[in-house]
Amino acid sequence: MSDRQSTDDLIRALAAAPAPAPFNPVVPAGAMFGLAAGGLAAFLVVFGLRPDLGAAWQDLGVQAKSLLPAVLCALALWLVLRASRPGTGLTLWPLALPLGAVLAMALLRLAGAEGALRAEVLGQTALACLTSITALSLVPLVAGILLLRRAASTRPVLTGALAGVAVSAGVASGYALHCTEDSPLFFGTWYGLAIGMVALVGAWLGHRFLRW
Repeated sequence: MSDRQSTDDLIRALAAAPAPAPFNPVVPAGAMFGLAAGGLAAFLVVFGLRPDLGAAWQDLGVQAKSLLPAVLCALALWLVLRASRPGTGLTLWPLALPLGAVLAMALLRLAGAEGALRAEVLGQTALACLTSITALSLVPLVAGILLLRRAASTRPVLTGALAGVAVSAGVASGYALHCTEDSPLFFGTWYGLAIGMVALVGAWLGHRFLRW
């Protein structure tokens, strides 16, 4: 058989092969959400909600501690699905909305402070906060990255970083129902640091696994 015949046969075989199923963004989004929710639910079953959640929820700051990460999660998830598709336009400014709100709350607290705020920033549970949000985010992040491989992203690092933000912000939103540290200086610092760390892990995973 000549090389020409072999090439023609290969072309015909490829043409006859069924087309791959189109990428469905619901699959990675659902996997990340489901795994994060499952891990968070297990955490809350073991460690519980904060005892005074009902009364504390009347405070707008406590509501913001949970709702702003939830908004960040939703925005980042929308952006990661756009970033994962070649040729799709992308703008990151929506992420500035919840981040700016947290910054404004922290600045207002600083402006109204009358004494040292070091204890308020560090709180009593900074390490637990940082490790819990980070640890609960890793499995759903890895699963989401692996499922996003089929999307053929041309922005693998950004896609991975956004996936990290989406997962960890969602986890932080739920973790806030357990956390009794209500100062924006605390949750802005430690929730923000945890989200940033997971975003860096996501960026590395994206570079490693989402490249063509």
